[in-house]
Amino acid sequence: MEEFSELEKKLGIEFTDKDLLKQAFIHRSYLNEHPEIALPHNERLEFLGDAVLELVVTRYLYSNYPNPEGELTNWRAALVNSKILGQIGEGLGFNDFMLLSKGEAKDAGKARHFILANAMEAFIGSLYLDKGYDAASEFITKYVLVELPSIIKEQLYQDPKSKFQEKAQEVVGITPTYNVIDEWGPDHERHFVVGVYLGEELIAKGEGSSKQEAQEEAAKNGLEVKGW
Repeated sequence: MEEFSELEKKLGIEFTDKDLLKQAFIHRSYLNEHPEIALPHNERLEFLGDAVLELVVTRYLYSNYPNPEGELTNWRAALVNSKILGQIGEGLGFNDFMLLSKGEAKDAGKARHFILANAMEAFIGSLYLDKGYDAASEFITKYVLVELPSIIKEQLYQDPKSKFQEKAQEVVGITPTYNVIDEWGPDHERHFVVGVYLGEELIAKGEGSSKQEAQEEAAKNGLEVKGW
C-alpha cells in the first residue's frame, strides 16, 4: 500500500490499521469492478466522520464564540458543507488516492467534488477509529476550522438553506426539514428531488445532482414562495 504511505507522510499521520485508511478512499463504484477487494466502500466511515466533524466544529464554535445558537448553526453549516469539504479534499490531494470505477475516474466535474467531500468525511471517520477523538479534532482544526474566519468575514454562511431556516424560525417558529421526494440515475449521475417542509406542509421543491444541491435549490424556491 505504498501510495497511502505517501499520504500519511504528507499529513504527518501514521495509521495503525492501514485498511481503515484505504477504506476511506474506496468509492462504491470501485467495488463493482473489483469484487476481489476484501474491504467495504467508504459510506459507513463517511456516516461516522460526518458526526465527528459536526461535534468538533460545534464544540469549537460553542467554546470560542458567544453568538446565539442560530448564528452558530449557520456558520457550522457553511463550514461542513460539501463545497468547502470538496475544496479541502482537493487541496490535500485526495484526488490522487481515490479508488473509483473507470467511469467515475473520467468525471472531473461536480460529481467528483461531492466524492471528495464524502472522502473527507470518511477519512475523518477512519482517523477517529484509528487514533481517537483528539487526533480527529487536530486534523479538523488544522484543515477545516482554518476556513472559518473567511466564511464569517465574507458572510458565506448566508446560503439559501441558512436564510430559510433563519426566517422560518423568526416568522413561524418552526425549523424546516428536508426530505427526498424522488431520485433516479446510476451512482455517478444521480439526480435528486428534495422538498422543504415547515411541519407537515411542503413549501417548495428543488432538484440537483446531490441531496445538498437539491436542498439548496428547495430553500431558494421556498424563500421566493414565502416572499422572504
